[in-house]
Amino acid sequence: MGAGVAASLLRGGHDVTVWNRTRDRAEPLAEHGATVADDAAQAVQHAEVVLLTLFDTDAVVDVLEQAAGSAPDDAVWVQSSTVGVAGTETIVQLAAEQGITLVEAMMLGTKAPAEQGKLTMLVAGPDAPVEAIGPVLDAIGAKTVRAGDQVGQGTALKLAANAWIASITAATGQSLAIARALGLDPQLFLQAIEGSASDSAYAHTKGAAMIAGEFPAQFALDGLRKDIGLITDAARDADVTTTVLEALDRVYADASAAGHGSDDIAAVGTAF
Repeated sequence: MGAGVAASLLRGGHDVTVWNRTRDRAEPLAEHGATVADDAAQAVQHAEVVLLTLFDTDAVVDVLEQAAGSAPDDAVWVQSSTVGVAGTETIVQLAAEQGITLVEAMMLGTKAPAEQGKLTMLVAGPDAPVEAIGPVLDAIGAKTVRAGDQVGQGTALKLAANAWIASITAATGQSLAIARALGLDPQLFLQAIEGSASDSAYAHTKGAAMIAGEFPAQFALDGLRKDIGLITDAARDADVTTTVLEALDRVYADASAAGHGSDDIAAVGTAF
């Protein structure tokens, strides 16, 4: 995701400095005009906007602790990592301690939309810094949804959205498996829902991958498993029943155990 976002920013005419804990992953962006930094502190030295696209809370906290003192005082830090409710609270507290301006811009979409600048951005934070990052949002997203004025509300919306993504992908795999097991061409299921009230572009995209049995990663299955855990924790804490989430956790875990953890989430279809 980070590489795709950086490419979209470069295409939009922004000066971009990138850093990755594994430098080899950042190096290809140099060919497109990015500056590759040696460490997180160097990456933010001249930044107007610092965009955090990392795997988990520990990674975000580590970067904040390394780099917060190196960025300009008026830089806006944009938290775009899916870290859940508790993780977000930890990051908000650390940002306050470090005296940095923090907003959220959670990314709804996968690798291809990130590369194309067509993500849906779920934004939360005070008006002034949110307005300041407008050009960044325009470069990487096709749509912006204002979740609220408090950091954490973007995370809440991202968790709700990813619960839907996990559900619809697994449900597509289940329906295709049922059609095949009952002697039908599974493609008929996608034909049946096409153009109806129950249709979903996502079902067609992931369903095609399931039928082909090819799963190049757009959204890694183990990444979604991590998110399902965060969603389940948030739901439990908010007294929302987790029956469906627990079933989703099991079916994605089965696919991961079969060797599909680094494949696209469409590989959940193999679990059926």
